[in-house]
Amino acid sequence: MKKLTFLLLLVFFAGTAFKTGKPAYLIFDVNNKKAKYSQLLKQAQDADIILFGELHNNPISHWLQLELTKDLHDAKGANLILGAEMFESDNQVILDEYMNDLISQSRFEAEARLWPNYKTDYKPLVEFAKVNKLKFVATNIPRRYASIVNSKGFEGLEELSEEARMFLPPLPVLYDPELNAYKSMMNMSGMEQHSNENFPKAQAVKDATMAHFAMKYWEKGKTLIHFHGAYHSDNFESIYWYLKQQSPELQILTITTVSQNDISNVAEENKGKANYIICVDKDITPTH
Repeated sequence: MKKLTFLLLLVFFAGTAFKTGKPAYLIFDVNNKKAKYSQLLKQAQDADIILFGELHNNPISHWLQLELTKDLHDAKGANLILGAEMFESDNQVILDEYMNDLISQSRFEAEARLWPNYKTDYKPLVEFAKVNKLKFVATNIPRRYASIVNSKGFEGLEELSEEARMFLPPLPVLYDPELNAYKSMMNMSGMEQHSNENFPKAQAVKDATMAHFAMKYWEKGKTLIHFHGAYHSDNFESIYWYLKQQSPELQILTITTVSQNDISNVAEENKGKANYIICVDKDITPTH
């Protein structure tokens, strides 16, 4: 209850901040020009898939995710689909059971391996989808299989049963080690000592799985909005790259969230990361 009250107060103060000339966030387009939310929404309505990259503990991210979902629902109705990194593909059955009132909320929350910040940050999205009878897709690879890739590479997935492979993208997994999203992981602090070439592959298999299940449930004429950590779609790589490999003509809109001391302009390191960049003041209190 305290966390919910905090988030409501945060939204109130964020709105007040705009009126006093000290906004909590600003939106920029891919050319680093200030953009209005209405501009983002209009473009989102024309997209096949929206990749909404969040900072997991950023309340502005989560608030805008919900607001955009509500506004898209107003425009698209039943032609809106939700999907998220925060739900693993082997939990699709239990997620569907909850959405269709076959199991209780308490059973769902007890058994679905939910993230610690589920109640404050993702439950509002799930409940909105449930009330409005929208499909919600569990897109991420089960953690146990990502761990196999981290230790054995993609080859380790070949040892799994046919039943287990239902929760994976088609094998062998497509992989481009030259994509900066993966290449840069090998240059992270400490990686040069360990030289674990499977580390970025474990990241890639998550991206491949999320793209695979997004495409499995997306239909022409519908819009799927997908929620995930920003690094899973920044710089038009990762999930975006895998989606384009499957369907080059797909209309994809990317959104990212960044945290900056000064939000009046996009910092050099954040320029061009997405079609829309949400710059959030670094002093915003995190949700966890």
